[in-house]
This record gives sequence, C-alpha cells and structure tokens, in this order.
Amino acid sequence: MSQVLPFGSWPSPLSAADVAVASGRVEGARFVGDEVWWGETVPDEGGRTAVRRLTASGGIEDVLPAPWNARSGVHEYGGGAWTTTADGTLVFVEKADQRVWALEPGGAPWPLTPEAGDTRYGGLTYQHGTLLAVREQHGDARVPARDIVTIAFDGTGAEHLVSDSDFLAQPALSPGGTHLAWIAWDHPAMPWDRTELRIGRIVDGTVAEWTAIAGGETAPLQPTWLGPDELVYLDDPTGRWNVWSVRLSAGLDRHAVAAADADTGGPLWVLGLRWYARLADGRILAVRTNGADRLVVLDPSTDGERTIDTPLSAGLNVEDVQGTRALVTGAGLDRPGGLWLVDVDADPATTPVRGGESPWGAEWMARPEAVTYSGPRGPVHAFRYPPTNPEAQAPEGELPPYVVFVHGGPTTHVGGAASAKIAYLTSRGIGVLDVNYGGSTGYGRDYRERLLGEWGVVDVEDVIAAARGLAAAGHADPARIAIAGGSAGGWTVLCSLVASDVFAAGVSRYGVADLRSLLEDTHDFESRYLDSMVGPMPASAHVYIERSPLNRLKRLSTPLLIEQGLEDAVVPPSQSERVRDALAAAGIPHAYLAFEGEGHGFRRAETVVATLEAELSFFGQILGFEPAEVPALTLE
Repeated sequence: MSQVLPFGSWPSPLSAADVAVASGRVEGARFVGDEVWWGETVPDEGGRTAVRRLTASGGIEDVLPAPWNARSGVHEYGGGAWTTTADGTLVFVEKADQRVWALEPGGAPWPLTPEAGDTRYGGLTYQHGTLLAVREQHGDARVPARDIVTIAFDGTGAEHLVSDSDFLAQPALSPGGTHLAWIAWDHPAMPWDRTELRIGRIVDGTVAEWTAIAGGETAPLQPTWLGPDELVYLDDPTGRWNVWSVRLSAGLDRHAVAAADADTGGPLWVLGLRWYARLADGRILAVRTNGADRLVVLDPSTDGERTIDTPLSAGLNVEDVQGTRALVTGAGLDRPGGLWLVDVDADPATTPVRGGESPWGAEWMARPEAVTYSGPRGPVHAFRYPPTNPEAQAPEGELPPYVVFVHGGPTTHVGGAASAKIAYLTSRGIGVLDVNYGGSTGYGRDYRERLLGEWGVVDVEDVIAAARGLAAAGHADPARIAIAGGSAGGWTVLCSLVASDVFAAGVSRYGVADLRSLLEDTHDFESRYLDSMVGPMPASAHVYIERSPLNRLKRLSTPLLIEQGLEDAVVPPSQSERVRDALAAAGIPHAYLAFEGEGHGFRRAETVVATLEAELSFFGQILGFEPAEVPALTLE
C-alpha cells in the first residue's frame, strides 16, 4: 500500500550512486564484421570513454581497456574520437595527449601521429581505405589553425588535405577518391547559423580547388556521396533541415528528398554527429525532429516517407548502417538512453544493445508530457515530469515542489525521455519541467533565432513564463519552484534570479556570470558566439555590462548552489568564484562546490553522486521538505 508522505520525502530505490552508474553515455557505434562496437563513458573509471563490443556469446568486453580514454579536444567539446577500419582496427584519439592511436583487439596501441602538445584531432572517419580527421593546431596563437587531414597507418603522421576556413567538419570522400566534400564556416557564424557545403578536386593528395555548392545564408550539414556524381546533404532554406540531393553533372540541380515540416539535423556542437545514413538498397534512414524525434525511411526515387515503429523519441543519432540494419543512439518516453539495433524492414524493428532499460522498473520513471505555455514572444515548449512513485502519495491538497531545468548551449534541445537523473527527483516527490526556451533547436529556424540579440532576455522570459504556466495549471506549488542549469543554462538561472522572484532556489553549474570575462577567457569555437546572441563588440559593450548577472547581484536574494569543474576551459572557474564572493559579501545563503579533474560537464561517478546529493539537500532546505538518506549540505 502507498505511504502518505509529503512531497520531497518519498522513499526511493534510486540512490545517487546507482544513478551515477546509470549516467554513462554511449558515444558512437560501429558494425565491425558480425560484431557491434560502441563508445561508452564509464563514470566509475574517472569518466573515461571506453570502446566496447558485444561478443558472439552476448557478453560485453573492452576493446579499449583502462586507462586509455577516447576523447577529442577539438573545439573543446570534441566528438568523433574513434572509428574503425574495414579489418577491425580501432583508431582513437587519446585524451591525455590528443594523438591518434591504432589498436588491434588483444594487442597494444601504437601512435599514428607524433607527439605535439599543441595539436588535437577529432571527427575521425574511415572512408574508402582512407583515414580522415579534423586537425586543430594551437601553437602560440589564441586562434588555432584547423584543416582536414589524412592519417597514415605507418606512423608517418597526418597530411594536409584542405583548410581555407576558420572551422571545418564532416569530410566525405567520393567513391573514387577524386573529390572531397566538407562543411566549413567562419567567425562570427556558428554552424547552425551559416555554413557552406564545399566540394574540392583532390590532386596529389591535397584539394587543388574547391567550390561552395550550398549554404552561405543557410546551414548545410553532413554530406554523403551516393556515387561519384551524386551527393546528399542536409540544409534548411525552408527554415527546416531536410535531406537534399544534388547531381554534379546536372548543373548542381538539387531537390529536397521527402521534404517535411520537421528537422533532420541539429546543432553541430560536437564532431561525429549523424542524423541520417544511406541503406544498402539506396533508401535513407533519417531522424525527424519536431519537439520529439522519430525515425523514418526515405525513398529518394519516389520522395516517399515511412515512419519506423520504435520506442525511441529523443536524442536520436544514426551511428552506422549495415544492409537494412542500423545502430541508433537515443532514448524514449519510457526508455533511458542507450544503443539500439534497428532493422527497418523487421517487426519489431528495435532491439536494445546497450542500456535502454531502467534497472528500477518503468513504474519508477516519470513519463514526460509535452507541454506548451504562452510566453511574451510566442509559445514556449517544454516536457513535464510529474512526481512518480508507486509506493508513496502526498497528503490530499498538497501541491508538489518543482525544479525547472534549463539546458545549455543555448542552441541545443531536450527531448522527453526517461532519465535516471530526473527520476532521482521525481521518485522522491519533486517534479521536473525541462524547458526548450526560444533559441532551442528542434522547432525550426524561426524558433531558434528568437534568441538572436536577446540572450539573457528571451530565455529568461520563457523559463519564467513556463514556471508561471506550470503553477497556473495547478501542477506545482508556486512558492516551491526552483531552477537549475549548466553552462548557458547556468547563465539563464542567474539572469532569472536577478530578474524575478518566481523561483525560490537556484542551481548554477559552471554558469556564465559575466559576458565580458567570457569573451576574454573562452575558447575559439565560441569566441564570437556572442556577436549574434548579444551584439558585436565594442558597439554593444553597454549591453554586455547591463545583462551580466554579476553586475546585478544586488537584486539577488534567492539561495543559490554553485557547482564548478576546476579544469573547465569553456567557462573558467573564475566566473563561479566571483558569484560566490558576491553572495558571501551580500549575506545570501549559498554553497560553492568545486571539483578537481572535471571540465565543462561532469563525468566522474564521485562528482555525479556529490552533486545529486547536494542538490537534493539544498532543495529540501529551501523548499521545505526533509529528503531521506542524503548528507546535509552546509549553506554559508
């Protein structure tokens, strides 16, 4: 029988340690002969990324054992840190030295690139017998040099293919090896603003000349050759990323393949993302996103589309294909994130490979509901996770506390999906509202461009409108709504707390507090991001000063928990430390937690445990409930 207990104090089987174990992520996957290999972060091994495989007997073993760590530092966010050759050789970027290494299962890794502490590699891909990568060389300059390179397996290093732009990504080699297609963009654009799809002719191992065939005012992504004369890619001239096809011999005649009012594509925060792949028979398996994700099969010969019946609905990427089968990463309404084998012509189509199942049972996982609230600039999209516990209920008439989650980016997207970290709260009687404020992807270019010039305004208006809409609908106690976010989400947390009294408590994880300091300290990939999100300097200097929460902390009276990785190169610790010092000087209840060995985003199991327990204790102290079995957080 259900116990009657106040919200927030419900007993839960989800310990912080269990959630930390479940917080590992799948990072890429490949078919290797008859085997499936994938990358996986391992929280209880310092957050390293292992490469693992499913054996013929159904067991799981490491291809890349500890202490090796496949993680790229290109653009700081990395991506594409490993791939495989046709004969099953693993190629990976080692986090510690950023060199490219090769490994035959059961053997010892050998280096393919020389020692060079200022050089990084990412976006590894093996095509037509050639290993391609994006190389980033820092040297003494603040602005790194980047190019696309080929890497030999004899240890002689990398050879330059092409540069000619600030940023390059997603190289695609034509079947005969005569041409290269790739994505390029320059400051101040970000890759979801404006990019170019370029094609170049390869002569004597380098691109001799190239032509931009798409983009300039749009954001093409992910070129893929269908043959020596035909290319497919993603582009958004209609305001939605769709698949496009072009024949080079037909005067660059192009058309959208099964165009839809949904996105096949997204923000290129990390290298190696794939939103579609060509099947062996010429059909295309693609992700369609309109708030939630779905998998579709497109037929270029008929412009037909067929939806695949799967339980997956959030964060989908098509990692690799073999015949009619694909490896897809993602999550579903009642399925946590994992790796899935999808056969587009089978019923059922989807089989879990790694993850994708809750060890606590679906009854403990809050099922998200897509909701929309009215905001000053238009609709605000979100996913609501109500308190969910099969063994407890609240006293009649009590409204639950809620935490409004604010994602980072700010140009990214959250989908409604089962989540151990969210269930850690909801199973204890604390609701979660995950908001895709204006600026988020997944709803088209118009929605994401709502934030242009208005970062710190539109995002704040939208999360406040969502919190008020949540309370007005009778879902939350209006006096017990907290807000939490990391990075750009931390910025929105801080801005919201100084702009309103809607929130009773806040959690800022490595959040931006001062825009001018961010310009001085942050890395090259995002160094001009604020040109579009706030305004170009120096003309907009007054806006940078006026919007920065650090300059408005006299308006802050809300208790705050600050969490920061001490190796963060994106938002350095100095930002959080200055907020901490200002709160201490003003006598505002707060706590500051700093973590050695953590960068921008927490990966270590001990850090995940510490933050989950600290946040639960913090919410309990401020929102008025007594959580069970967590140490009390000391507030200064």
